[in-house]
Amino acid sequence: MKKLLGIGFWELIARIILRNRIVILIGILLVTVLFATQWKYIKFTQTEANLIPADDKVNIDYQKFLNHFGEEGNLIVIATKDKKIFTPKVYKAWSELMNNIKSNKEVSLIISIDNLQKIVKNDSLETFELKPLVDNNKVQDEFYLKQIQIELFTKLPFYEGFLFNKKSGAIRSAIYLDKKIVNTKKRKDYVLNSLIPAIDKFKKDSGIELHTSGMPYIRTLNAKTIIDEIGLFIGAALLITSLIFFYFFRSFRATLISLIVVIIGVVWSFGIISVLGYDINVLTALVPTLVIVIGIPNCIFFINKYHQEYHKHANKAKALQRVITKTGTATLLTNITTAVGFATFIATNNLLLREFGIVTTINILAIYFLSLLLIPIFFSYIPSPIPRHLGHLNRESLTSFLNWIINTVKYNRFGVYITSICLLIFGIIGIYKIKVSGSIIEDMPKHTDFFEDIRFFEKEFDGVMPLEIMIDTKNKNGAMKLSNLRRMEELEQTINDIPELSKPLSIVNVAKSFNQAYYNGNPEFYSLPTPQEEIFLLPYIKNSLKNSKDNQMKSYVTSDGSVARMTTFIKDENGEKMETIEAHIRNKVNKIFPSPRYEVIITGKASVFQKGTKYLLDNLLSSLLFAFFLTGGLVIIMFRSFKMVLVSIIPNLLPLLMTAGLMGFLGIPLKPSTLLVFGIAFGMSVDDTLRFLAQYRLELSRNDWRIKKSVFATFEDAGISMFYTSIILFFGFSVFMLSSFGGTIALGGLVALTLFFGMLSNLVLLPSLVLTLNKTLANQQELPEPTIDFLEHTDEDIDELEMKNK
Repeated sequence: MKKLLGIGFWELIARIILRNRIVILIGILLVTVLFATQWKYIKFTQTEANLIPADDKVNIDYQKFLNHFGEEGNLIVIATKDKKIFTPKVYKAWSELMNNIKSNKEVSLIISIDNLQKIVKNDSLETFELKPLVDNNKVQDEFYLKQIQIELFTKLPFYEGFLFNKKSGAIRSAIYLDKKIVNTKKRKDYVLNSLIPAIDKFKKDSGIELHTSGMPYIRTLNAKTIIDEIGLFIGAALLITSLIFFYFFRSFRATLISLIVVIIGVVWSFGIISVLGYDINVLTALVPTLVIVIGIPNCIFFINKYHQEYHKHANKAKALQRVITKTGTATLLTNITTAVGFATFIATNNLLLREFGIVTTINILAIYFLSLLLIPIFFSYIPSPIPRHLGHLNRESLTSFLNWIINTVKYNRFGVYITSICLLIFGIIGIYKIKVSGSIIEDMPKHTDFFEDIRFFEKEFDGVMPLEIMIDTKNKNGAMKLSNLRRMEELEQTINDIPELSKPLSIVNVAKSFNQAYYNGNPEFYSLPTPQEEIFLLPYIKNSLKNSKDNQMKSYVTSDGSVARMTTFIKDENGEKMETIEAHIRNKVNKIFPSPRYEVIITGKASVFQKGTKYLLDNLLSSLLFAFFLTGGLVIIMFRSFKMVLVSIIPNLLPLLMTAGLMGFLGIPLKPSTLLVFGIAFGMSVDDTLRFLAQYRLELSRNDWRIKKSVFATFEDAGISMFYTSIILFFGFSVFMLSSFGGTIALGGLVALTLFFGMLSNLVLLPSLVLTLNKTLANQQELPEPTIDFLEHTDEDIDELEMKNK
């Protein structure tokens, strides 16, 4: 390791870079052009994030459901509470809207008041048939439409809770998309280019307010918002980081060079995503912005080191060479630790996180090498720094801040430890207040029309997030047996008693409608038949299933009649109760559908997402421990001291606990977005730790292993860069708070806050620990003899090697 990363290695790298500038620039240009050509192949995800591995039982059960009944998330609903819907003019416009929607090949079925079917009995064929509820020849008569409204609300209980709310008068239409396009680009194109324009035209022409929702609609507008925000994040990150950069260095040239480096990094990031064949999703959409936020601190570190060296001897060539030779290993290791923070996601058994981990890890290392190559080359072509550019090294406000930290570490370490213990207690108490959220829509943009529409449907129709129950009777036509129908009715009653769930839809509702139709539509007979009635009724039902391809019963029972489906909807705000609700349903299921005679699966998107959040929590906690071990391994390699591992981990663990505590006290739940905070923040915060310790090792060799003098000398060299990079990272991650997504806002704000705590911890607590444990850490058996160090090198070491090379 010493030979690989020793002074000779980095002196060789410096020579190669500075002597082959044109070749390197041409190479980087060609690679950039190559990646830019890959942009046209970038794809945007058309599916929801699945947080559970494909081989997990939850996913296996969900896939089993899809195999029987197909994609569940193909329903779009359009609703209104305006009573004018039953006036001739508005009804005509509504009918035209539905016909317009139905004419699209992407739509497989529409159930609406204008084409509503009611079940009637055909005694001659011993079957049930569907007849239109509305006679289109009479729709110009307002009195007729009022009669239709009365009949719908009083005589068709099958549709109550599905197409109308009897209490509020809300009416809705159900639009079923072709299941083959639900997870394709065709769904997005249809919703954006056909459905929304048609709805907007109706609203403009009729003056009626409509509400639209359903999983295909929500997913489409959600994805569109993600795409729109990519440009916002990139632009805001470039603007904020460049302004802060210029404020620090007061140099347009240095600012422009840094922007060029990170813009090339952004081009590479999109190209890498495309080359790897990954889709742009809610996580990978953040990568280009992360490249900017992480790339600018790299530029700051190299440029600040260049200014420090030039300030010493005013030799431009020598300063550029020493930027590489004196900081090569330290900057490499700090970028590796940042990459490790993201690489922990690769260890999770989740495709979405694994892709995010791979892409970010590659791009972090790529932006490091771009900075290492381009910063010395660009500065070699521009004039030497002028005194104004070097003024930041002695800025009064900055030196006052560092002097306050030095005095605190020197004279008040006891106060530092007391404060740290108090913050630790604060964090631990807050952790016990954290709740876990399994809400699908919690992170969606709250100030959008489609989010308000979700709330409308939750109020009027008890939600749009499906919860599915699949009952396998393991016998042909077993789902049609009256005994099993009564079991399902008992289960439905249990579901009706749960206030968070909507009225369920199943074969039971259809069977009740058949019984009602058998008695000529009398709503008093909307119930399951008696055993005596079953003898006469069952042949009608079986013939109906056999003869009608479009019969909606087939949505709730398989073709052989062995497997039944029961669908209910859950208010997403109650997603945190999903586990309790499922347990309640499962207890009832176990009593009325005993295993192994029956197999009952409780699934659906809402259920899968909630279980995915819990799975993600378990995996990310283990990944964070993995990151601790990896970082500890790097520190052992660097210092060959287990005690130094403890010194390096504590200052980075405390900010994580403080952030977790704040989440608990502020009521911010653990969810997929906030769970990512800890791995990302740890990987980036530990950079400052390694930079401080690397510089500390150098100062030890310079100062004859005198601990106190070395610690305070470390502040003079590394303190400024640590402060600059931390401020950039703080404001850089704060850019994500411009998002309309609650999850992205939480991710940006919490990471920024954690990194700010991390900066203070590394500047105050870390040196305090080093000084307190100085006797142990200065043990000559644990530290190499004061020769050339492989992390940093003294000026005398480099001068000696340079003379030898000459």
